[in-house]
Amino acid sequence: MYSFKNDYSEGAHPRILNALIESNLEQDDGYGEDKYTLKAIELLKQRINSNNIDIHFFSGGTQTNLTAISAFLRPHEAVISANTGHVLVHETGAIEATGHKVISVEVKDGKLKPNDVKGALAAHTDEHMVKPKLVYISNPTEIGSIYTKSELEKLSNFCRENKLILFMDGARLGSALSSEENDMTLEDLGGLTDAFYIGGTKNGALLGEALVICKESLKEDFRFHMKQKGALLAKGRLIGIQFLELFSDNLYFDLAKHANKMADLLRKNISSMGYEFLVHSPSNQSFPILPNSIIEKLQEKYAFYLWSKIDENNSSVRLVTSWATKEEAVMEFIEDLKKLT
Repeated sequence: MYSFKNDYSEGAHPRILNALIESNLEQDDGYGEDKYTLKAIELLKQRINSNNIDIHFFSGGTQTNLTAISAFLRPHEAVISANTGHVLVHETGAIEATGHKVISVEVKDGKLKPNDVKGALAAHTDEHMVKPKLVYISNPTEIGSIYTKSELEKLSNFCRENKLILFMDGARLGSALSSEENDMTLEDLGGLTDAFYIGGTKNGALLGEALVICKESLKEDFRFHMKQKGALLAKGRLIGIQFLELFSDNLYFDLAKHANKMADLLRKNISSMGYEFLVHSPSNQSFPILPNSIIEKLQEKYAFYLWSKIDENNSSVRLVTSWATKEEAVMEFIEDLKKLT
């Protein structure tokens, strides 16, 4: 059984494991104040081309989202999210558990646009309702679409005009920035968002996300929030070492490019068989629409998620490729689908 369920089925890239082993018996400071974490922070600042940012490391995406969002908001303030947003659907109410409502906005392509946010603002008019304050987006989105620079600029300008915080979930950011359709850089994100994070868990690390806080007013006392939410790791160097390895050269983006290449191979061949897709996705997630009878046959040999029902006879599935996906496995899946088709 070969899995296309997610991009964290495998462990970690060998270089990361070697770096962890080589530093294993060294003694260093805890809670992210070790030399590796400090070097990783400086390296990321260079990559983003800004010294006026704060960087904090977390173990996973949900922990990053709930810690950051709850720290950024006052008790009566709320989050605006696309109806497919991770904080709305797949985090077990983690944001709501911190006391902040998530306002759902219906979108077709997973991406929030200024008019979508404007509608949410218009529906919340006074102190009898929560106050929309933070706009949550992810890049890529939960359905694999990515933001263009123009789209993000428009959303960023709207948020600043309306005194809203723009926060980007970057759990799969490597895939978005490595997509052939992408026209943004880490530096662009540093200038267009108030905070974003760089996902490591889904791109070659054992675990770890790097939160980048760009807006000055969001930085104060942030480590207090981390400690309170259980995010300040005693052995913080374990994440620092991994990001130092990922960004000491182009490894982070090389791994993401491989994941995208495998996804492109799937999409090209599935499309050539006449199948359509639920959404245009230039990242490492693909959502082909297949007959239910063929899906059942494929599930005997491959693991993947059944995403949504299209009609009585067809459904969309989600196929996710990773930094470690084998091209042979992709080609075998394609050949099996051809036979069934």
